[in-house]
Amino acid sequence: MDEHMNRNGKSQTKLKDMVVVTYVDDLDQAREYETLLRLNDIPAVIKEPLDANAAGGIGVMVPEECLDEAHVVIESQDAYDDFYDLALDDEDEADLDADVFDDDDF
Repeated sequence: MDEHMNRNGKSQTKLKDMVVVTYVDDLDQAREYETLLRLNDIPAVIKEPLDANAAGGIGVMVPEECLDEAHVVIESQDAYDDFYDLALDDEDEADLDADVFDDDDF
């Protein structure tokens, strides 16, 4: 893969050698994915659409040879987030049920 040095001396993959691993609707989510991928040693960049009204959203891009691994990392994080959200929902419901049986109200 073609790489060049930026002014900080870090190697960067050329954008043309990268492919979109996912599209997201907001920049914060794109940054979270970018950080997650980089923490897993996968180079990643954010590609915002030139037209703000363009369909598809903000692209998170990785080198083509890292695409499969990047999908696994993102899917694993999404599954973890879904599990965590479900656990919090269950905890909230349990708190509501406990309040029903509280003897302080009688």
